[in-house]
Amino acid sequence: MTKPSSALGRAFDEAKFGFARTLDLRASMPTGDEAVRRAELWLRERQIAKAGDVLVITGRGNGSPGGVAVVREAVLRLFTRLKRKGVVSSVAEHTAGSFVVTLASIRALFEAPPRSRGPQPNAITADPAELAALDVMTLGALRRLAEMSLELLGAPRTDAFVGDEMLRQFSILSSAMSPDETDRDRQLQFLISTSLSAFESLD
Repeated sequence: MTKPSSALGRAFDEAKFGFARTLDLRASMPTGDEAVRRAELWLRERQIAKAGDVLVITGRGNGSPGGVAVVREAVLRLFTRLKRKGVVSSVAEHTAGSFVVTLASIRALFEAPPRSRGPQPNAITADPAELAALDVMTLGALRRLAEMSLELLGAPRTDAFVGDEMLRQFSILSSAMSPDETDRDRQLQFLISTSLSAFESLD
């Protein structure tokens, strides 16, 4: 199928994806590291929001020194890493400077294998200071989410595993939060609630 002209293609993309499901990295001309940071935060937030397919525009790198597509290559490496982490399900080249990304389900996010941390100690591995600022209701919801995740994974629900899973999920959800959000406690509660609902809807 022949791709439409540039102007017509942009019009189709705007109609299909809209502002909420489009990340345009080309317009601000970020460095490779800046593009990766922005893209990862945005993709994690869009996954929690159940956005489905999203459009990531990197540009072709024509204006880069030596014509090397620094942002495009950096974001491609990010896609590979986020596939392993259960954030991205698949990626398809849309144009020479953009990609359609299918985000994984929230279930896939929590099924992603954790990084190896060596032998598990018998005590809770989460640093109490890292979760001490959470209120009682948020902490309880996070514990329920950890227990449901461990049950799904078939892992033991000991204090050590639950504590470690709470910290892992807190890290995942925190990375999905918008850095511009002023009420971060409310946003965290929303993300935990959304994740709980997703688990509870599983057969």
